[in-house]
Amino acid sequence: MTRLRWTGRILAAGLGLGILLALLVPRAFADSVAVIANKSVPVDAVDKMQLLDIYSGDLRNWSNGRPIVVHDLKINNETKELFYRHLGKTPSRMKSLWLKKLLSGEGAPPEAVETEHEMIERVAKTPGAIGFISVDSINDTVKTLAIIESDEKKKTAER
Repeated sequence: MTRLRWTGRILAAGLGLGILLALLVPRAFADSVAVIANKSVPVDAVDKMQLLDIYSGDLRNWSNGRPIVVHDLKINNETKELFYRHLGKTPSRMKSLWLKKLLSGEGAPPEAVETEHEMIERVAKTPGAIGFISVDSINDTVKTLAIIESDEKKKTAER
């Protein structure tokens, strides 16, 4: 009987600790994504339709004629999910679209990078480059063209 009581107390303590950690640990998902570009890019902002045209391969050059070098994250994380949700697509739908363009000879998929840190480095070093990262990762080596907020963050801001 004593053993059973101790087991119950240990389980209750574990459950309490789990709830406490869930409340204290910062959210592990992106609530804002920044669309970044190389500083040579001739625009200071892009809207949703322009982003969709760029990421679907329909828009291939900036207004100065320089090629747009599109970057994507290899991994499916919250930043990538929020970015493509904003465009009204899923990452898998975009891959399908890029594969279709590749097979038809109409274009190539974006250059994929492993991490947001690598995304910033590649965009900063590549003229005409564009990519996306979580807002917390922005630095002054790149230009910020847009901020995409999650629906949850928009609702919080409206209150």
